[in-house]
Amino acid sequence: MSIHPLTLLVDNGSLEPAATLALRALAAQLARRLAIPVAPVSLLHSSTINPQGLDGHPAEILETAVHRRLAAGQNKFIILPLFFGPSRALTEYLPATLGRLHQAQPLLQVQLAPPLHAADDTRLAQILAAHVRLLLEPTAAPEPALVALVDHGSPLATVTAVRNELAAQLADQLGALVATVAPCSMERRPETTYDFNEPLLEKLLATPPWSQRRIILAMQFLLPGRHAGPSGDVATICQRAQASQPHLRTTMTTLVGTHPLLLDILADRWAAARSLALG
Repeated sequence: MSIHPLTLLVDNGSLEPAATLALRALAAQLARRLAIPVAPVSLLHSSTINPQGLDGHPAEILETAVHRRLAAGQNKFIILPLFFGPSRALTEYLPATLGRLHQAQPLLQVQLAPPLHAADDTRLAQILAAHVRLLLEPTAAPEPALVALVDHGSPLATVTAVRNELAAQLADQLGALVATVAPCSMERRPETTYDFNEPLLEKLLATPPWSQRRIILAMQFLLPGRHAGPSGDVATICQRAQASQPHLRTTMTTLVGTHPLLLDILADRWAAARSLALG
């Protein structure tokens, strides 16, 4: 069996080829940074993408990827989650998957790294702020822009709390450059139990003064796909809002996964997991 753990960079997965291609590019950059192999895998979905859209190389999901490497003698892994916070994918689905794998191969050893957000680490907010600054108009603009920090939305209040903390940090980073920063979600479940996701982006853009001004959407998304791509769900919400609000203008920032500072965060999360794996 293996001596050194293999690092797996793991996202939730997408049906869009662009997400897998971006994950692969990020894994390659991190591999160069750490000088180790880093394998890009997804928890779900991506294995159904036609390989023709992936340069002929099929995407792998975690369970299949680990099975394949176990068969080749690799039994030690560091899982580096490409997630902002403790979503159910990490707290429920991943443990269940690893439990099945461990039953099949008792020698399996896995060390899970922390997610990207940490209360004492403002680097995610620094990334978001850098992306917003690229879209700010010159000081001659009639009014400072309003900034909406938008995430996917979550059934867990702990994940939405990450969004809210990032919004507060982003406001500190931007200061007087913008009028305000407000957190919002792309979507939510309808039950009142999930009201913590409010406001929804759709509702925010329909509410004065947001409906009458220039809005910069700080995209709290890591990779392109069905939600955050140029023709994705967030863009569609903005297009609908602009069609009904003639004075509204929206501009989306680029995604968090494009910024080089993300590699620093991932490298630190990897180092924390590596020390525990060796311990």
